[in-house]
Amino acid sequence: MDKRLLKRHKRQVSRAKENVRLSAPDLRTPEQIKAAREASRPAQGATKGPNVQGSAASFRNRAATGTGSAAKTGLSD
Repeated sequence: MDKRLLKRHKRQVSRAKENVRLSAPDLRTPEQIKAAREASRPAQGATKGPNVQGSAASFRNRAATGTGSAAKTGLSD
């Protein structure tokens, strides 16, 4: 059983070595890299969307309305 597993492992390793892909080097200048980073950065403004800090706290502090009233309707005869 160990020989079979060893042969299988060797096959897997040799196939993995054949399929290795090397990434291409980044040939951009530092100025181009900085410009690309600034272009991909999200807009800084008053409206940041749903990820505004403290938005979850407003949901936590909100009082629950109508608790228990729906469970009582129609159950008592």
